[in-house]
Amino acid sequence: MTMRRLLAALPLFPLTLLLGASAPGPDANTAPSPAAPSDAQALAQSLSALGTDAGPVGARALVEKVEAEQRGAQASASPDAGASASVAKAPGAPAEPSSSGAATAQASGATAAPAPVGAATAQASGAAAVAGAEEASVAQGPDTRPVDARALAEALAAKDAAALEPGMVPPMPVPSREKAPPFGKLQGLPRAQDLVARAKLEGNKLVVKGGKSAPDQVLTIDPGLQASLTKIMQNYQVPYGAAVVLEPSTGRVLAMAEHSEAKPELRGLPIRAVYPAASIFKIVTGSALLEAGVSPDTEACFHGGKRRLNERQLEDTDRDGACYSLALAMGKSANVIFAKMTSKHLTAESLKRMAARLRFNREIPFAQPLDVSLAYIPEDGFALANTGAGFGDVYLSPLHGALLAAVAANDGRWVDPVLVEPEPFMPLPEPEPVLTPTAARELTRMLEETVTHGTARGVFRERGFQVKDAVGKTGTLADREPFRDYSWFVGFAPKDNPRVAVAALIVNDPKWRIRGSYLGREALRLALERIPAPVELTAPAGAAGKH
Repeated sequence: MTMRRLLAALPLFPLTLLLGASAPGPDANTAPSPAAPSDAQALAQSLSALGTDAGPVGARALVEKVEAEQRGAQASASPDAGASASVAKAPGAPAEPSSSGAATAQASGATAAPAPVGAATAQASGAAAVAGAEEASVAQGPDTRPVDARALAEALAAKDAAALEPGMVPPMPVPSREKAPPFGKLQGLPRAQDLVARAKLEGNKLVVKGGKSAPDQVLTIDPGLQASLTKIMQNYQVPYGAAVVLEPSTGRVLAMAEHSEAKPELRGLPIRAVYPAASIFKIVTGSALLEAGVSPDTEACFHGGKRRLNERQLEDTDRDGACYSLALAMGKSANVIFAKMTSKHLTAESLKRMAARLRFNREIPFAQPLDVSLAYIPEDGFALANTGAGFGDVYLSPLHGALLAAVAANDGRWVDPVLVEPEPFMPLPEPEPVLTPTAARELTRMLEETVTHGTARGVFRERGFQVKDAVGKTGTLADREPFRDYSWFVGFAPKDNPRVAVAALIVNDPKWRIRGSYLGREALRLALERIPAPVELTAPAGAAGKH
């Protein structure tokens, strides 16, 4: 009954209600006045009275439909009629999520977590579009993945002339890290989809046997490296652990090791995105700050903020007893510095665009299912600063973590991961520039601070286990009930001529033996031992000048 009442009312709302507000003129103030509710706020109140919830809908299909109808409405003499048509032609009910995001989708539940300031408006305004989409009988668009209704509604409400690019809106509801940690609903990878588990050792290669009409698949995995990393996790009896090693320039995955002492039969830990990204997200924030013109030498002063942040810490006060540059703040993972700089230099759109560029909220092509790393980025205020510092609802798979490190190693270019050796003479996908070479070099300089003066200094200085010219980032965050300690390391080496990029994650109980930085260091060290440095060819001294 509620849905019928809502559908009956939808034709009465112009398209501007779905988009939050019409495109402002050059002198217009884009922020709605608190005294005069916007159309979106009025719609929110109406929907709230109807008790309608904002369920999931196909994000890209909805946005494309709305934008197409908006263009038609602008060219028509009756924009209200075009708005009604856009609602009537919205896509149908969403299909089941793809296997690449299945674990996260199941963990997220049907309802998005409550959003901060203004979220009620955004959620409700998105509910109108969602409701129309769920009841329509028109064929779906090409992409019918569900979407985080909270983030989609906020993006549509804030939208003016800017287009929603892939990844700007999460493709499914993003779980609340504090209220519903997705790790609690972690599911293993079925054997039929697990190429590494099915592969058999033939010589020095892992090979997945094909069927009658399917060819054998030779994996890029280095069996010796894979076994060594697995053995480390087994020896230290880690509750849950994963380590990924890849070749940055080609994306070839050299190891996807995993072990769970808590659930020995569990598989798929390297490709699941149920772990909070924690301070690894500072790589995204740092990249956005560099793009915004902030130098690695730019300083800010702070106090507190080691475990959590509050709004007062965003203000400069006499209590600020320490000052760090952006580079040192990356190395020491200084939360307040990143929160302050996010608040001062970034907008929600700039952080969303950088996250999307680095493949958050987007599918990454891979030979076996790979979860989408979800990131909910609030529109403004303290919640945005908190997310920029690594405390937001952002999740990451270990494979994606290694790919983040590889971007800096590749002079700012993104390379998709490769698990199956390509056929001879088959061209590899072209790398995509996502950072400028200058920004990539500055990011590398910031990541170097982690190993030389920051949070990983101790483990990388251990006698006999040093890794020369390594760079990286650590991340640590914990769930409270039940307690889980997530510790990360992502990085690459050597700094100037990178040969390997890694990600290591360990989920510990209150008592633990090793953390992610130890496993990450060993992944770098062992991989470099197995991958010799390229030989530089030089002409004999006596050959100089001869032709």
